[in-house]
Amino acid sequence: MIVVTGATGNVGRPLTQALAEAGRQVTAVSRHAAAVPDGVRHLAADLAEPAVLEPVLAGAKALFLLLPGDLHAAGAGPASIIGEAAACGVRRVVLLSSQGVATRPFGPTRIALRGVEDVLRESGLEWAVLRPGGFASNALWWAESVRARQVVAAPFGDVGVPVVDPADIAEVAAACLLDDRHTGGVYELTGPEVITPRRQAEAIAAALGSPVRFDDLTRDEAKAAMSQSMPAELAEDTLDILGSPSPAELRVSPDVQQVLGRAPRPFADWVARNIAAFR
Repeated sequence: MIVVTGATGNVGRPLTQALAEAGRQVTAVSRHAAAVPDGVRHLAADLAEPAVLEPVLAGAKALFLLLPGDLHAAGAGPASIIGEAAACGVRRVVLLSSQGVATRPFGPTRIALRGVEDVLRESGLEWAVLRPGGFASNALWWAESVRARQVVAAPFGDVGVPVVDPADIAEVAAACLLDDRHTGGVYELTGPEVITPRRQAEAIAAALGSPVRFDDLTRDEAKAAMSQSMPAELAEDTLDILGSPSPAELRVSPDVQQVLGRAPRPFADWVARNIAAFR
């Protein structure tokens, strides 16, 4: 049995679907009740509560570990989940980490994630680590303003990174969970090209068939908005990357191609599949 945490999110949902379609027994874990594919067991649980881990992991042989935002905060101690998984008989863990662990190792949230990676490597379990860059689905932050006012408001409008489609992350995760060849792999996941927020707004407008205005936010304005849905430390780390990406963060990685045998999906593909959110 495979346990998928964050199973109703942008990565967990397509991963759960893919594993179910592959005929695997899946337990989908999220904080709240949610619809899941036929044949999938759902458990509502909060990984930040240690008491829930044993019933969530009982009987599992593999775990996709996506840490919720509050477990990225300073002092959260998410690495203990790896020990609980091993104690429950889990044999393989695929960890959703972050590109920033390598490119900005001294950011507070990156230090915490590096700690989880290190514990996983030393656990004796089979493992793989996924390090995505920026998600294409972060554009959903703009969905309400596009629907209401035909506006995308973002900082650093002309500074881009190669955002990755969460569906590609999910497919790579499924490969790592199911295929022994990926054991011990560390995969940096990006999209196929650098794309700026302004160009993302243009892609949304093209898919809608109607104009979308781009408004620049200051860093402070963006931080205030982002801090409503993530720890302040994570917002700061994210804005550091968005505002001044390093050469490593601008690089288009070959790893999606290596694992899946095809190029990563462009941002326009993600928009086409999710355009209803902006209408």
